[in-house]
Amino acid sequence: MAVGVGVAALCRRLKGSLRLSGVRPSLMAAGIPGLTPDLFHKSQAKVELLHQFKFLHTTLSRKGLEEFFDDPVNWGEKSVKSGDAWNIKQLRAKSSEDLHKLWYVLLKEKNMLLTLEVESKRQLKPMPSPERLEKVEESMKNIDLVVREREIALRLLQTGHEKPVPGEWRHDFLGRTYWYSYKEWPIPWYLNKKYKKRKFYYLPHVERFIRLRLEQSLRTRARKQSLEKTKQKLLERKFPHLAVKSQS
Repeated sequence: MAVGVGVAALCRRLKGSLRLSGVRPSLMAAGIPGLTPDLFHKSQAKVELLHQFKFLHTTLSRKGLEEFFDDPVNWGEKSVKSGDAWNIKQLRAKSSEDLHKLWYVLLKEKNMLLTLEVESKRQLKPMPSPERLEKVEESMKNIDLVVREREIALRLLQTGHEKPVPGEWRHDFLGRTYWYSYKEWPIPWYLNKKYKKRKFYYLPHVERFIRLRLEQSLRTRARKQSLEKTKQKLLERKFPHLAVKSQS
């Protein structure tokens, strides 16, 4: 009796599996996304995936960490040929989209050169053509200046103000000039005690100290320039062959 019950259960399972395998191909294809429905009538082994589409485009990572290093062709070279830095006149002729792309190209080049600089220091070897880093930094600085010019021009057309936040140049009680940005106060300025405590003027006896401060800044600048010239002369005496190359 028990054997008969087991055989009956086995038959029911086999019948259910055969019933599942007999589902129409169109229903199976509708329940499984990405499958072609016309391939089920012959064999399920020939199932092909449809082309997958993405609503968000992402750039494939084609390279790895080798992008942080220079081209292998330049490895071991003492000097590498490079062009001049991008000047402001050239960058003004480009669109904002081109400037955006050029910024990231230069940023990638800067990361590579900084990696090369650190690796050269680690191996105690001179960096090939270190002036490339200065050219890249100068180009990025010029791009920043051009973008700021365009932002200021657009702001002048829209709001009539050069600064992002409207304001004016003011003096503090020590005679120093700074940019004061306008802001909203919960009460009028003539009733605001905190605003009244701020002094936007200086007394006549402060003018003498303004001249002394200006004289001190000019002397500091002249002292730095003199030290730089003295350092350059010492280097020319110590390395005369480099001085001749720089002059030529």
